[in-house]
Amino acid sequence: MEVVLAIVIGFLYGGGLYLMMRRNLIQLIIGLGLLSHGANLLIFTAGGLRKGGAPILADGEKVFSTIPADPLPQALILTSIVISFAVTAFALVLFLRTYQTVGTDDVDELKETETE
Repeated sequence: MEVVLAIVIGFLYGGGLYLMMRRNLIQLIIGLGLLSHGANLLIFTAGGLRKGGAPILADGEKVFSTIPADPLPQALILTSIVISFAVTAFALVLFLRTYQTVGTDDVDELKETETE
């Protein structure tokens, strides 16, 4: 299963980087989203793929009855999802304001609007 996830992560990173190098700002934002999904899967895979119980001890117990799942990758992924949502929302607002000001979403045409 780790091999399949490694291939999927590679495709997400490759597709994200490819889209981020395009001239269109919408493709840049979509590439940013793909890159963040690839990072989430990478953290998930690095944490180890195994079944486990909740890492909570019942009252009066000193040891786990089943091997618990590691909560750290889950917490990191949850934090990463929140951060990527905020970055994507900021990029969309920035794109909208740029499009309203300049009237184009082509990166090369944005370079022509620079003043010296």
